[in-house]
Amino acid sequence: MSITTDNKLIAKSGPLKLVGDMILARDGHLTRELLLEPAKFGLGKTREAESPDATTTAVCGFCSTGCGLEIHLKEGRAVTLTPATDWPVNLGMACPKGWEALTVLNSPDRATRPLKKNANGKLEPTSWDDALKTFCDQLKGVQSRHGNDSVAFLSTGQIATEEMAFLGSLAKFGMGMLHGDGNTRQCMATAATAYKESFGFDAPPFSYADFEESDTLVFIGSNLCIAHPILWERVLRNPHKPEIIVIDPRLTETAQAATTHLQIQPKSDLTLLYTVANLLIQNDWIDRDFIAQHTNHFDEFAQHVAAYTLERAVERTGLPEQTIIDFAEKIHRGERVSFWWTMGVNQSHEGVRTAQAMINLALMTGNIGRPGTGANSVTGQCNAMGSRLFSNTTNLLGGHSFTNPADRQKVADILEIPVERIPTENSWAYDQIIEGIKEDKVKGLWVIATNPAHSWIHQNGLHEILQKLEFLVVQDMYTTTETAQLADLVLPAAGWGEKEGSFINSERRFGLHKKVSPAPGEALADFQIFRAIAGYWGCGDMFSKWTAPERVFETMQQLSQGQPCDISGIGGYQDLDDRRGVQWPFAAGETDIASERRLFADGQFFHADQKAKFRFEETRLPGETASEEYPFTLLTGRGTAAQWHTQTRTAKSGVLRKLYPNMLQVDLHPADAKELGIAPHEEIFVESKRGVIKAHANLTAAVQRGHVFMPMHWETVNQLTFAEFDPYSRQPSYKNAAVRLRRRQDG
Repeated sequence: MSITTDNKLIAKSGPLKLVGDMILARDGHLTRELLLEPAKFGLGKTREAESPDATTTAVCGFCSTGCGLEIHLKEGRAVTLTPATDWPVNLGMACPKGWEALTVLNSPDRATRPLKKNANGKLEPTSWDDALKTFCDQLKGVQSRHGNDSVAFLSTGQIATEEMAFLGSLAKFGMGMLHGDGNTRQCMATAATAYKESFGFDAPPFSYADFEESDTLVFIGSNLCIAHPILWERVLRNPHKPEIIVIDPRLTETAQAATTHLQIQPKSDLTLLYTVANLLIQNDWIDRDFIAQHTNHFDEFAQHVAAYTLERAVERTGLPEQTIIDFAEKIHRGERVSFWWTMGVNQSHEGVRTAQAMINLALMTGNIGRPGTGANSVTGQCNAMGSRLFSNTTNLLGGHSFTNPADRQKVADILEIPVERIPTENSWAYDQIIEGIKEDKVKGLWVIATNPAHSWIHQNGLHEILQKLEFLVVQDMYTTTETAQLADLVLPAAGWGEKEGSFINSERRFGLHKKVSPAPGEALADFQIFRAIAGYWGCGDMFSKWTAPERVFETMQQLSQGQPCDISGIGGYQDLDDRRGVQWPFAAGETDIASERRLFADGQFFHADQKAKFRFEETRLPGETASEEYPFTLLTGRGTAAQWHTQTRTAKSGVLRKLYPNMLQVDLHPADAKELGIAPHEEIFVESKRGVIKAHANLTAAVQRGHVFMPMHWETVNQLTFAEFDPYSRQPSYKNAAVRLRRRQDG
């Protein structure tokens, strides 16, 4: 690359030097113009359509389904979109969020300039140069006063895999941080931990084709109709007239469409699953050959579940005895049985063991590795799988281990860095980082593309804790998130559609998303922000080869070699684009190029002996249950298909806002409402030991007596939730707080 001296931009910037492809001014800092217009120097080039009025395809950036969208361009800029008919995930379908993916980019509260808190505590615009100097000066200052471990980061499942890898490498190898986690901890940590312990690696075994090939589908804690409507469409395409069994305390939309609904008591699913396992064993409805050849610890598991009698299950679940027997018989009769779960399992005080109870049922009946089978977690965020494998948070890059010397050396060699730069211990989990702030061990926090001030459990407690920080940086698309409003520094980031990279969906499919629209104002791709920070921090040389996201992808391919998630055979971004995504593993020399593939067809798992493990434990009650003072159990979950997480994006669409209530509602049973004198739509108080909020009463038999339900998307709901965590995954249990209801006129 050559730079001519007559370039006006360079002339006014002063003498420059080249480090990798990062052009630095005389003072060692990236020029503001370079950051905002890297294309002027031939840098940061993104994959755009050849014709300015062409159509290009990209993977959606909302949920983990990973739908393909056709982006229609005019004069080189996206103007509208339609679902991609040839994408193997959605087959020409899109949910309301997908249809509005471009609309939410155009919002007046977009972060368009860096913002810095002034002496009066107000955020005001500043330059990128000042913002980056402030970032480094403040966080280095915190580290000098309190130690390197006094600064932590909280990442996301919403940015590109390449950006996650860059962030985790920059923070841990370049900036010396030990502690960093992601909001994936709130949705998928349970599934990841369950798979690691049972299979030897975090490996969802399924393909979406299994929705159409099962003759018996079991959904536990999953309202697929609402949370993943395109996947429910795949269920509806099933030609086998399948048995659809939904296990959920609520009569959800998915439960209403099922052939069987087991309306259990909250957090009793583990007891139910152990009892069903016991029934299958007692009746010899198990695959003993598969168990003997491909699993360990079955005898101990059989002994454990022998104590889970029908009487015990009836008492704990509230289900009739015959219903439980019928459930076991349906699993036995099914030739292709698949088990599916989402947040109702993951967000639990014993979620890992519940997920493993489903894995155990699949293993003991031989329902794994074949079409239409598996114990299958449906992920939440668009790139939670990317976060699980490549964010450098819960494990070292590429599914390696921080505590394994050979893994550290492999990663160091590939990145060409001293192995001493790689931490030898695991990071604290999200809740432990928050506790570290509370205990004055963490004094600086960098939050990227997530909104913990809204989404974290026991919200009021978190707001108090964040006030203890000496410095809070928020990097986001919007300035109005609850967390950005608390920040000392806000870095404006580009969103989906304004940058490029890859996501990994629930079925392990890498999909490419592209830059089809310019970011507003001075906002930059997270990738560019990380490169700039590396330069200002003084560790830019460490990442000099990462000049564009695809260069990071190539490094990820090297890191993945020899791992279960090996992607060394993918031919770069062009291959991902041409093939409409590629499921991992796809190693160099791989010949199976089928668009949909599943794991464990050969019965070989990822433990050293290639066998799966039965994992189990005694059940226990949640840490908080309904009482005389707080007689209702609060359930939380998806509101509608038009809402997403903290509504940071979906609230920006007028179309999506029309598809969900314009006020917070609390669902309660009509008999409970009558007993309390509560009228339909009346505004009432919902109160826990942690807070009290207002909501409008929605009377419905979809909830059982003694239960109430509220959608998680509203900013006040987590003022009520009870901070309890699964001991293995450290995932919060959002769905079992005890509350009481009060009419406003009662004071």
